[in-house]
Amino acid sequence: MTQSIINSKLLPFKATAYSKGDFIEVTEADLADKWSVVFFYPADFTFVCPTELGDMADHYAQLQEMGVEVYSVSTDTHFTHKAWHDSSDTIGKIQYPMIGDPTGKITRNFGVMIEEDGLALRGTFVINPEGEIKIAEVHDLGIGRSAKELVRKIQAAQYVAAHDGEVCPAAWEPGLETLAPSLDLVGKI
Repeated sequence: MTQSIINSKLLPFKATAYSKGDFIEVTEADLADKWSVVFFYPADFTFVCPTELGDMADHYAQLQEMGVEVYSVSTDTHFTHKAWHDSSDTIGKIQYPMIGDPTGKITRNFGVMIEEDGLALRGTFVINPEGEIKIAEVHDLGIGRSAKELVRKIQAAQYVAAHDGEVCPAAWEPGLETLAPSLDLVGKI
């Protein structure tokens, strides 16, 4: 059994990303002092991946309003990300940085590398402003993710971070009641 990645600190990295028509350098320092999503996917020019990245692009403005930056990562190069962005209407709407990880260092840092294939599993990680991983979700290759559900989870994580002593029950959404764990609640839920 390995130790959970939850509450662990983001490990150092340096990579090149394609973002808004340019190649940019991204390091762990770029994720500091804000909420971030690191969104791994297997490969460019595939089938489930563009549906997920397009769904994330559709929710990107909402995430930005919540103070969240998104970084997609695959083991493709930043050049491949640009080519995909330029050739696909779905990928062309992406405004968040698309990080290339051809060496697999970042992918291995998060524990989502499929070594025999050199590809990433579908891993989603939410990192708080202190650089701690607060949400980790990993899917098999054939199972797509929902950005809408990710937004809800981030809202819960941000609520819990801002309200010491409160927790969010299942399916919690902003405006619904939270819980304050105490001896009085034991056996009453």
